[in-house]
Amino acid sequence: MKKLILFIALLAISTLTAAAQGASSTSTASAANASSTAEKKRGPVFRPTKDQIKQVQQMLKDKKLYAGEPSGKYDDDTRTGIKSFQKDNGLKQTGTLNRATLEKFGVALTDSQKAIAVDPNSFAGADDKTRKSSKSTTAKSTSADGPKRPAPFRAEKDQINAAQKILREGKMLTGGEDGKLDDGTRDGLKKYQQANSLSVTGTLNAATLNKMGIALTAKQKEQVAAQAAYDAAKKN
Repeated sequence: MKKLILFIALLAISTLTAAAQGASSTSTASAANASSTAEKKRGPVFRPTKDQIKQVQQMLKDKKLYAGEPSGKYDDDTRTGIKSFQKDNGLKQTGTLNRATLEKFGVALTDSQKAIAVDPNSFAGADDKTRKSSKSTTAKSTSADGPKRPAPFRAEKDQINAAQKILREGKMLTGGEDGKLDDGTRDGLKKYQQANSLSVTGTLNAATLNKMGIALTAKQKEQVAAQAAYDAAKKN
C-alpha cells in the first residue's frame, strides 16, 4: 500500500514538472516570435556610405552650402547644408542622406540600398501643400473681378552666382560670388543694365538674365508668360 501511494506521488510530481516546463517553453517561443515579427516590421535601415557622404559634401561645397572639406563624416555643418538642399528640392528637412535625398543629388546607390524602397515621409509634408493650395484658392477668389497678378519673378541662387561672375569679369562688381543679391550686386546690375539699354532696376529680372545668356527655369518662363498675359489684360 505504501509503495502504491509513493508511486502515485512521484507520478503527480513528474506530471506537474513536465507541465511547468511546457508552459515555460511556450512563453519563450512566444517572446521569440514577437521579437522576430517586430524586426520584420521595422525593415532594413537606409544608411549612406562614406564615399556617398563625401560626394554630397563636395556638391554642397560647390553650391556654397558647406564650407568644410569632403571628409565622409556627418557633422553639424554637413547636416545644415543637407537641410538647405532638401528645402530647395521639395524634401523634408531631416539633415540626413536618405534614398530620396541621394537620388535628388544624383548620387549612385549601392545594390543593397536599391533594395530599400523610398520612404514617402522623405518628401515635404502634405500639410505644406494643403496650405499652398488654400492660399492659391484664396488668391483666385479675391481676383474674380479681374486678372490675377502673377507671382513676382525671383532669380535662383545659381543664377545670381552666374550673374555675379559676369559682373566681376566686366569690372562692375568687386565682391564675392556668393549667390546673394546684396547692395554691391544690385549696384553692379544697375551698371550692367544701363550699359545694355535695359530698365535700370538693380534686380536680376528675366530681361537681364536673357541678356547675360543665363537660362531661365521652366517655372520662370511660365511667370514671364503669365506676366505678359496679365499686362495685356490690364491694357484691355
